[in-house]
Amino acid sequence: MKRALITGITGQDGSYLAELLLEKGYKVYGIVRRTSTTNLERIAHLEGEIELIYADLLDENSLIHALKVAEPDEVYNLASQSFVPASWSQPVLTGEFTALGVTRLLDAIRVVNPRIRFYQASSSEMFGATSEVPQNERTPFHPRSPYGVAKLYGHWITINYRESYGMFACSGILFNHESPRRGLEFVTRKVTHAVARIKYGLQRELRLGNLEARRDWGYAKDYVEAMWLMLQQDEPDDYVIATGETHSVRELCELAFSLVGLDYRDYVIVDPSLFRPADVNLLVGDASKARRRLGWAPKVRFQELIKMMVEVDLALVTEYLAKRQVLESAKPEAHHPAESWEPPVAR
Repeated sequence: MKRALITGITGQDGSYLAELLLEKGYKVYGIVRRTSTTNLERIAHLEGEIELIYADLLDENSLIHALKVAEPDEVYNLASQSFVPASWSQPVLTGEFTALGVTRLLDAIRVVNPRIRFYQASSSEMFGATSEVPQNERTPFHPRSPYGVAKLYGHWITINYRESYGMFACSGILFNHESPRRGLEFVTRKVTHAVARIKYGLQRELRLGNLEARRDWGYAKDYVEAMWLMLQQDEPDDYVIATGETHSVRELCELAFSLVGLDYRDYVIVDPSLFRPADVNLLVGDASKARRRLGWAPKVRFQELIKMMVEVDLALVTEYLAKRQVLESAKPEAHHPAESWEPPVAR
C-alpha cells in the first residue's frame, strides 16, 4: 500500500486528491494547522479513511515530525495563502506560506527521506503579464501579484532541490480550476453562490471588479488526477495543466445567470474598489506536454462546470431555506437574517 501526505487537505484540491488516492488504494495522511477554527467540512465525509497530523508550513520541525509519522512515498504540497487579492493586504504572510513554506517542506523531505516523491502546486499567476499566448512550460514568467511572486519562488526552489539533490520533485503549473467546493471568495463560486441567492430572493445584487479579465477555467477534480500522474513518471518534470480555452468574467456571469432564467446585467455591478492594483487580463494554457507525456486531458468543459456549480449552490440554498422554515416554525420569535447567511461547502 502506497502512502501519501497532503498539505492543504482541507481545501478544494486537497479534498479531491484525497478521494482519488483513496480510490487507488493509498493510505492517506493530511496536514492541518492547529487553530481554534479548523474547517474540516470538505473532508468530513472521509472521516475514518484518512489520518490528520498537526503541522505548519511555518515550522520545519513540525513538518519533519509529520514526515516521520506518515512515512509517505509521495508528498503533495497544496497548502498556501491562495487568494490572490489577499496577497496585496498580506504580502509578507503570503510569502511565508506560499514561498518559504515550500523550502521548509522540501528541506524536511531532504532530511527525513530524499527518496520521497514531491509535488508542488505552482500557478498560472506566475505568468502574469507575459506577452506569449498561450502559455507553456517555456513561457517567460512575469507575475503581477505578491501571490504570483511567491508561487514563482516555490516553483524555482522545487527545481533547485531537484537539480541540487537529485530529488523527485515536480511542479504542476495549474491554470484556474474550480468546483462546487471552491471558497466563496473566488470569483467563480462568488458568482454561482450569488446566482442562487438572487434566484431565491436572499440577495439583490452582485458586485464584481474587472469583467473583461479572461481565464482558462477547468474542473478541479480533473486537475488533481494530473498531480498524481506527474508522480508516477520515470523522471520528474514540470507540466502546465489547462483546458486551452479562455472565458471572461462577463461570460461567466452571463452563463451562470442564464441557467436560472435571469439577465446578469440586471444584478451585476462593477465596483472599482474590487479591481486589483495590477491585473492580469488574459491567461490561457497550452497543456500539450501533459497530454503527450502523461496522457492527461480535461474531461469537464467550462459550460458543464458552471452548470454543476450553479446546481449545487441552488441545492444548498434550498436546503438552507427548508431548515430556516423549520426553525422559524418552531421558534417564531427567532431572527435569521438572510443577508448574513453563508452556505456550507459542497462535499
